[in-house]
Amino acid sequence: MDNDFLPFVDRANVRPVARQEGRSLLLRFDMDTVQSSMNLDDPCVLELEYTRAMMLCLLFCPAPRHILMIGLGGGSLARYCHRHLPDADMTVVEINPHVMALRDDFLVPPDGPRFRVVLADGAVFVRRTAQPFDVILVDGFHFDGQPDALGTLAFYGACRARLAPSGVLVVNMDSDAGISEPLLQRLGEAFDGGVMSMLPEVGSNRVAFAAAAPVLQGVQNTWRERLQALEPVHRQMLGRRSGEGLAWPPLDPP
Repeated sequence: MDNDFLPFVDRANVRPVARQEGRSLLLRFDMDTVQSSMNLDDPCVLELEYTRAMMLCLLFCPAPRHILMIGLGGGSLARYCHRHLPDADMTVVEINPHVMALRDDFLVPPDGPRFRVVLADGAVFVRRTAQPFDVILVDGFHFDGQPDALGTLAFYGACRARLAPSGVLVVNMDSDAGISEPLLQRLGEAFDGGVMSMLPEVGSNRVAFAAAAPVLQGVQNTWRERLQALEPVHRQMLGRRSGEGLAWPPLDPP
């Protein structure tokens, strides 16, 4: 009988839940995984370590003028960038209207001249926009992982085409090697080998950075000097990471 079958689930439209635990407001699709966490006493603090790792994009571009983010979630990176990068113009693309509906709960800044949230498919948006970006942050997940469309060679190639010459693409992915290794290989192909990744000590994430090879090499060679040159608020935020964490281990060839 028909009612013996589960209905088709549209992964892009699963309704998340905002739940307060202690002094944090959490965004969840289920009770096993925290998608986002906001500190109620200081909403712009990056609570989850992978979000702090993603902000290592500032070592590539300490004063980005144009930022694209795919995946709003609970708005952690959006709040941080809006507050602490006042000269940056930021576009956030979110595919799930139920996530968008929670933006006020998570104190996501209102749309304005330098910040906006767009309800759209991130892969389609990147392909169609003509705007160049200094930083592209990809943190798009639905309830059972990263959408396939945000991990294809075509998507990574479109991201590279939208980056400024010294720009960087940052991708949050699952740390499981069976999931992350094919994505890293595609990134390497799209960026002619200009890829590095790191495993934050807390959580189940791998964060990858892709840029033109000379740009990547420059960051590898001078990351300590670049870190010390950042604004104090950024150094303090990055200093909250567990352990050393900034060794920049190179990837094995794809």
